[in-house]
Amino acid sequence: MEGLHAGQRGVLRRPRLARWRGEARRHRQGPRADRGAAPAGARGALSRPPGVPPRRPQLPDFPWDALVPYSERAAAHPDGIVDLSVGTPVDPTPEVVRHALAAAADAPGYPTTVGTPALREAAVRWLARRAGAVALDPGAVIPSIGSKELVAWLPTLLGLGPGDAVVFPELAYPTYDIGARLAGADPVASDSVTALGPRRVGLIWVNSPANPHGRVLPAAHLAKVVDWARERGAVVASDECYLELGWEERPVSILDPAVNGGSLDGLLAVHSLSKRSNLAGYRAGFVAGDPALIRQVLEVRKHAGLMVPTPVQAAMTAALDDDAHVEEQRSRYARRRDVLRAALAEAGFRIDHSTAGLYLWATRDQPCWDTVGWLADRGILAAPGAFYGAAGGSHVRIALTATDERVDAAAKRLTA
Repeated sequence: MEGLHAGQRGVLRRPRLARWRGEARRHRQGPRADRGAAPAGARGALSRPPGVPPRRPQLPDFPWDALVPYSERAAAHPDGIVDLSVGTPVDPTPEVVRHALAAAADAPGYPTTVGTPALREAAVRWLARRAGAVALDPGAVIPSIGSKELVAWLPTLLGLGPGDAVVFPELAYPTYDIGARLAGADPVASDSVTALGPRRVGLIWVNSPANPHGRVLPAAHLAKVVDWARERGAVVASDECYLELGWEERPVSILDPAVNGGSLDGLLAVHSLSKRSNLAGYRAGFVAGDPALIRQVLEVRKHAGLMVPTPVQAAMTAALDDDAHVEEQRSRYARRRDVLRAALAEAGFRIDHSTAGLYLWATRDQPCWDTVGWLADRGILAAPGAFYGAAGGSHVRIALTATDERVDAAAKRLTA
């Protein structure tokens, strides 16, 4: 694997897939004679005692289920609920994107996992234009079925497993943790790489602008993480879904030479069109970076049949080539942000961080569930900070994804 450090080769060995290949070559005509034929129904059970079910990853309860009673309280408001809990777009999908989707609707054949040349070239142009990525080859980009799918499966796609640490921020999107668990790796929440000690780190997630709190990581900080990871043969994956939503600060991509020193070795940047182009319903994302890592991820995705539909790829191409609709959407979010920020301040909230991204990280210096209840009594639904880690226990996350009418309604209730 050219372009990989020795440590990265060990991380990317994909032991399970490699073992399957070796066994397939040795036993193409069936099981070895000294083993005999496997009993009917015994496939997949040979490595565990009879009656013992397959091991499943230990996953936490789905956190949003705990919010249902508060949603019901908020919905009882005479003027209806203002749902600011989930960052799901509510504005129209841009016309240029819908036209591209319709024009590509006659798509009887299978799409390619690697993506169309037009899509990958559009992504390269966009990354150069908006993310500072220079000299990126279209072969270093592949589409994904939204970004959450890729986040959840990236440790598995990289061949990580027991004994490998997957590191993510202490306050973070929960799917980083879930992805580690799905792979059987060790989830580690840490904001400091120096605190990780001698453990074997396979993957480090960074997220800037960050969900939930909107903090922006400076280029110098990201560069230190990259240097640390390269010294230890770890992969750095940067979740950059909110890159175009900088307010008081301008976010920087891990693909920018100011961060990576002009080399993409060991780096992956994950992007989504859900927020910037209102394409959450299309499931449209992509990953770009180290060509060797991209080939690794692509190979496994082809085996798994992870393909973005052809019409969606056409829609993504149009969205990436058009900046006008992004600026229009930014203006909508900026207006809603100003209204909500002022109303929250008047209601006694403090806004921490939130210099970029799609959320306001707000607190009344009380347990977050108390604040969720206080807001629900006013018909407003927010996400408790505890969903994102113990450090969020006194905050709530307020999304900017509601219509202007609903945002104005929330502001009126907060300042009444």
